[in-house]
Amino acid sequence: MKPPAPIGVYVHWPYCARICPYCDFNIYKNKAIDAARWIDVLTRDLEYWAARTPDRRLTSLYFGGGTPSLAPLSVINAVIRACERLWGFAPDPEITIETNPTDAEQSHFEALANAGVNRLSLGVQSLRDDALTFLGRNHDAASAKRAIRTAQRTFSRTTFDLIYARPGQTLDAWREELREALDFGAGHLSLYQLTIEPGTAFAKAVSAGRWTPADEDQCADQFDLAQEMTAAAGLPAYEISNHAAPGERSQHNLIYWNYHDYIGVGPGAHGRLTIDRRRLATEAAKAPADYLAGGADGYTIEALDEAAQLVERLTMGLRLTDGVTLYADDYFYADEARTERLNALITDGLVTLDCGRLRATANGRRVLNAVLYELLR
Repeated sequence: MKPPAPIGVYVHWPYCARICPYCDFNIYKNKAIDAARWIDVLTRDLEYWAARTPDRRLTSLYFGGGTPSLAPLSVINAVIRACERLWGFAPDPEITIETNPTDAEQSHFEALANAGVNRLSLGVQSLRDDALTFLGRNHDAASAKRAIRTAQRTFSRTTFDLIYARPGQTLDAWREELREALDFGAGHLSLYQLTIEPGTAFAKAVSAGRWTPADEDQCADQFDLAQEMTAAAGLPAYEISNHAAPGERSQHNLIYWNYHDYIGVGPGAHGRLTIDRRRLATEAAKAPADYLAGGADGYTIEALDEAAQLVERLTMGLRLTDGVTLYADDYFYADEARTERLNALITDGLVTLDCGRLRATANGRRVLNAVLYELLR
């Protein structure tokens, strides 16, 4: 019997202690909240979606944001208990929470672990004080290192983020910082190239000429170095920005990248669900006040046609080194010109197609946006 497809729950906590200048997520400055109200609304929404996804067991639960570690522990605990009651967890579920080094008290981490969290994601971003100041973070390198060690003492699975391709960052400087990060022995690392997102403080600064982003050559060289060093350390890339030791891949993010089902609750949270043979895109009301007031009517739900599904499936799936499966009757092949462009990409060494599995090569992942344009235009 074919095992059931994975399904996960994403919970968006919208508040942060400060808003970083590179961030374009749906976030707001932290403020006093009514924990009971949040528990009531989140539980209500989980019940709504559970009724529409019967006979499923959760593979993963992910608290993201924002900074969900700022949420009252009662909210975290209530969500975990609600998921357990409404769906139940598959064997060895992954329950992740994002946190910042400023929240890295041993007692707080232990309380999260006791509530059921078994994987911690730390927003370190850099191990250099000058870079942290530039990135608008409210911690220094010493506290970042202490947080990593505290997390590793408390949780069997940890990951942390770094941002590279910063202005003025040399290849040698990146090599030293990444070597220091790898020395912590984490089973998972997320390494993100600094991108300038519209509407952010960084976008305004660049537009005003206050600083210039790294050029393409710097970005490419630092990306290549990251692939080499992480692979040599036993954490090869399994996705463009994510590197893991065996058994340490993020099961929740794999749900996204493999285009499986996931439920999104919390302000602005997105979901993708297959219900009655229809692929549905869901989005909760963005503003916290609207979300708290809206109930199920606060969600927009859109049925995705085959063309929209193909865009999402390839955009997500080709980020993975494992790629995406194309069946003989796949909608992908409905456009003969697309097949011709695919063959050209294969000839150029940017993708491979083997036994129905389409993968971007190492060179293809460097220029993935261009590859996707050719496949989806």
